[in-house]
Amino acid sequence: MKIDRKKTYRFNNKVDYCVGTGRMGLALTKEYYDQLRIVQEEIGFKHIRGHGLFHEDMGIYEERKLFGKKSFCYNFTYLDRVIDSYLELGIEPFLELGFMPKALASGDQTIFYWKGNTTPPKSYEKWAKLIEATLTHLCDRYGRDRVVTWPVEVWNEPNLPGFWKGADMEEYFKLYKVSHEAVKRADARFKVGGPAVCGIKDEFWIRSFLEFCRKEKLKPDFVTRHHYTTEEPEWKGHFTYQFLSDPDSGFANLQTSRDAIDSFKEFKGLPIHITEFNTSYMPTNPIHDTNENAAYMAHQLSHLGDMNESYSYWTFGDVFEEHGIPHTQFYGGFGLVAAGGVRKPTFWTFAFFKRLEELGDRCIYKDEESVIVEDEKTGEIRGIVWNRGKKPIKKSFTFPAGESKALVVVRQTVDPKTTNPLKVWHDLGEPAAPSAEQLEIIKASDRPFVKTDVLHARNGEVTLTANVLGYGVEYFNIKPRTFTPDKGYNYSRVVAGFAR
Repeated sequence: MKIDRKKTYRFNNKVDYCVGTGRMGLALTKEYYDQLRIVQEEIGFKHIRGHGLFHEDMGIYEERKLFGKKSFCYNFTYLDRVIDSYLELGIEPFLELGFMPKALASGDQTIFYWKGNTTPPKSYEKWAKLIEATLTHLCDRYGRDRVVTWPVEVWNEPNLPGFWKGADMEEYFKLYKVSHEAVKRADARFKVGGPAVCGIKDEFWIRSFLEFCRKEKLKPDFVTRHHYTTEEPEWKGHFTYQFLSDPDSGFANLQTSRDAIDSFKEFKGLPIHITEFNTSYMPTNPIHDTNENAAYMAHQLSHLGDMNESYSYWTFGDVFEEHGIPHTQFYGGFGLVAAGGVRKPTFWTFAFFKRLEELGDRCIYKDEESVIVEDEKTGEIRGIVWNRGKKPIKKSFTFPAGESKALVVVRQTVDPKTTNPLKVWHDLGEPAAPSAEQLEIIKASDRPFVKTDVLHARNGEVTLTANVLGYGVEYFNIKPRTFTPDKGYNYSRVVAGFAR
């Protein structure tokens, strides 16, 4: 493929806007913090979104009976610890309002191992005051001008009966209105949206949500939904297995949300935030630990910005308890990072796309297997090639060399042969809790394979060829080469050897 550096392609790379997390209370644990630190050091997300802001383990809403009298208070001790740790790592919250505090809940329906309550409040007035008090506290502690930039989402997946009692649409709309107004009372500058739907009747829910907002004269600042790309699960012991869906059908489904929103004159152009996405929606699906997941995600990341303001990978790490405490080192968790700080292959897909974003938004080539960007001022080029199939592929790109006679290319490859901690763990006998020695061996396999070459210009052009194995992802960086040898140093003589 001959690259015309004057031609540009549509590529809206929002890879670092937000990432998901298990419930917020898990942020109080060391392993959670350690995994997030790894992610922030090498990728660096701007926002983090998770469930359980108002769950019992955060202790924000308290009702007590003391000396025969009922009283209640707000307690922000743990919230402050969590937010402090986030800010220390350079990440800010994307606030999800949920689930219902037990003392404020109208029923006893819960979801997950940690029993998040999914019923409406028994007092909408108290629910509204809880929201106002929480946001006001955050503004007071961290600075109002800063906190009002933290997006606010009302609930999670109310179109699923497990997440909202009876999937009661009208009751959710009531919750949304009360919550929206409470957020705006705390400060009108807050951005608030919903309905955070997933999977079932999503277009119908989004249309109905906007019809309700029109009727009630509410103006959501954005619309949220989720995006997963696997078929129905098959259970085997502690694990679930699912076949991947056709990605084009998933993108078409996302387009229905864009079309639905734009069909409303007053809401046309509203941003869409995908506040959760992954391949499987099950936290025990081994695909999340594989190279196949990494390659599939590369293709997703190359397209998700086409119609969405942001897309938040679910989740950054494997400290996660929806189906209970994990049983083993690799359990099919959603995370980019596994226990012990092991980087999964998909971690590097995100790291590579972040490197593209750092260079700027000028995309000079994009197809279904690659994306390339350049810095027009320096001539630096960065690109990614991925292979979603099982058989190797070969991609060649010819670039104008400009005034450079030679350029250096640095490649980083992640594929089943070079970067596959899952295989190493399997070969070691699949230890549920690896020893320190075993963990070091596993971690030694979680980095990309690095290879460098010098590309010499011919007729003012250089050609890069990428041979990518099945389920492989290759990142490359091309820069003009400055050659500054020391006096008397002869590399060709050195590598020829010293034996007579």
